[in-house]
Formats: sequence, structure tokens, C-alpha cells
Amino acid sequence: MNRVVSAAPDDRSEIVALLRSCALPTEDLPPTLDHFFVAGDDDLDGVIGLEVFGSRGLVRSLAVAPGRRGQGLAHELWQHALARARALGVRELYLLTTTAEAIFAHWGFTPVARDDAPEEIRRTEEFRNLCPSSAAVMRLVMNEFLRPSSRPSV
Repeated sequence: MNRVVSAAPDDRSEIVALLRSCALPTEDLPPTLDHFFVAGDDDLDGVIGLEVFGSRGLVRSLAVAPGRRGQGLAHELWQHALARARALGVRELYLLTTTAEAIFAHWGFTPVARDDAPEEIRRTEEFRNLCPSSAAVMRLVMNEFLRPSSRPSV
């Protein structure tokens, strides 16, 4: 099991270095890193973040250090981000990717047309300027993943 915790402002330089090493954008990282999670004990091994816009969110910056790939760390980071999204009342998650479409499809995301992304997602810097127009846009509808407490009794 990896140690996954909320990111702190002190983690910023390591997060930027990891994202850059994975060819992911860093220009629009929020200063406080709210809703970002990091993994690792001595070194930063992974990161994931959310931008939240009411009932919608944008998953961003999922990155795992090359030496830690294939060990389930991306999934652990994803689980933390998903739990935070649920706790914040997010009903739909979106993301843009040029390399990770298969893993996000495995986690329940489906492709959507760029023009079908909601306005608050299309207004983000990541959508407008940082990710190429060739990036896949994907969506996860949260109510498709029932929480244990919301499952109907049988």
C-alpha cells in the first residue's frame, strides 16, 4: 500500500517536476493545490488533481514516476480523487488525455465529443489552451457508481 495524502503547497516543485517529466501541463496548477493528492514516502511517486465546478469536475494531472508504474499507484491515486469528488457532490467528471484513454475507459469513463463538454469544462485553461485539440475528452457519470449506502435494499 502506498501513502496517498492531500498535496500541500510545499509539494509544488516536486509535482511540477513530475508532471513535466510526464509531458503534462503545469502552467495552470492552482496555488493552493486544493483537491490534489500525492503519493510516496521519501520521493514524490505520483499525483492526481481535481478542479471542481459545482456538480462537475475535471480530473487532471494523473502522473506516476516511471519507476513506480505497473504497481497500482495510479489506481490508488484515482480512488482518492474519486472519493474526494463524491464527498464534494460531484456528479460528472471529465478529463482530457492524449495517452491514458484506455486506463480511464477501464475505470468507467466514456469518450465524448469536445463540443459536448459542458461550458465550465470548456472554459478551463487546460481545455482551451494547454491540451491539444486532438486530446480525447472523456466523461464519467458518478451516479453510475452507487455508493454502498445508496444501494437499494433487496
